[in-house]
Amino acid sequence: MISYFTIAIGGIALLLLVSGFFSGSETALTAVSRGLMHQLEKEGSRRARDVNELLADREGLIGAILLGNTFVNILVSSLATSLLQTTFGARTVVVTTIAMTVLILVFAEVLPKTLAIARTDRFALAVAYTLRPIVSILAPVVRAVQFVVWRVLAVFGVREHHEPDAILPPHEDIRGTVALHHIEGTVEREHRDMIGGILDLHELTVADAMTHRKNMAVIDADQPVAQLLDSIIAADHTRVPVWRDTPDNIIGVLNTKDIVRELVRRRGTFKDFNILPLLAEPWFVPEAMTLEEQLTAFRERRTHFALVVDEYGALQGLITLGDILEEIFGDIPDEYAKVEPAGVRPQSDGSYLIDGTLPIRELNRALDWNLPDEEATTIAGLVIHEARTIPDVGQRFAFHGYTFEILRRHRNQITALRITPPKPADQIETPH
Repeated sequence: MISYFTIAIGGIALLLLVSGFFSGSETALTAVSRGLMHQLEKEGSRRARDVNELLADREGLIGAILLGNTFVNILVSSLATSLLQTTFGARTVVVTTIAMTVLILVFAEVLPKTLAIARTDRFALAVAYTLRPIVSILAPVVRAVQFVVWRVLAVFGVREHHEPDAILPPHEDIRGTVALHHIEGTVEREHRDMIGGILDLHELTVADAMTHRKNMAVIDADQPVAQLLDSIIAADHTRVPVWRDTPDNIIGVLNTKDIVRELVRRRGTFKDFNILPLLAEPWFVPEAMTLEEQLTAFRERRTHFALVVDEYGALQGLITLGDILEEIFGDIPDEYAKVEPAGVRPQSDGSYLIDGTLPIRELNRALDWNLPDEEATTIAGLVIHEARTIPDVGQRFAFHGYTFEILRRHRNQITALRITPPKPADQIETPH
């Protein structure tokens, strides 16, 4: 016949197992990847659906787990006290406290929570099915406890239905998660940059990605046909803005394919050739429009080219679909482009010769730097912003951990500079 001692020991072991179940479930379900669970549910996983349903009422879930765990821990301690009463007498409380503290800490807290941290998603999927009915059964008690808790918190000014206390918007949470995975080695640098580029589209404006008017290839509508064709070839673009009277007066956009078709139709003759009928109406967009809005506009209008104007209607530059895609994928060179990024020339001493017109975002992506681009678009603009003046050739500045030396300047524009990045931590010499 089974003795009371054997039954009690078995009961204690079973209750410790149940307590570990609650402890591990709490850790796993609070740390589980909700994105992964959502994707698994879309793929038909019933366990993932159970996890998502539990997480839908996180407050009720945590309340049920804490209620169950507290009840089980008190019960196992009471059972152990009853079991040891006849053996230790007056010392039962001390002995039971020490013994159950060790047992609960090791087997009902540390062990299951360590396992839940090491195998978070698998642990959550494994316990969700069993935990759902437990949460449902304990729901009335949990709601009563929550009612009391919120009444107490109300005394201190904390309301039940307060607005979310998020420090960062959701897209920054995604960016941080991707950056963390990159540090851990599970996300490649290129993938991190692409995801970051997509997240930046709703913050960056057209002015951040456009080709400035100083660098635009434009064509005079009144020049002779031979010079016109030379200008088109020199421009090396599919679409070229055409102006009349002044370069800021854009009267249309010429597609080089239309020129080719017209020359084929004329069998290569230039007599009475007129480009005006070939021009497409120019589309002007404000420089303050975000790249996300501009991308949507490109899709709706089924075009890849727009001219950018400021709030006064003055021409500022042009934006293409390719410019937006390069914000996501980085520089997309053609078959004639150099492999190394344009405007960046590494030197043997670890520094880089940089063109002043190079965008900061492009430089950061090419060299995996982290220079700020909130106050300036180009690297020259960043130097001027930080220096609070237009520096002279030969001047040096140090900010954000980088050293900047001005190499060339054309009028008020910095055209070339040398940047020395900070040394990696493992290359910094420490004093002996």
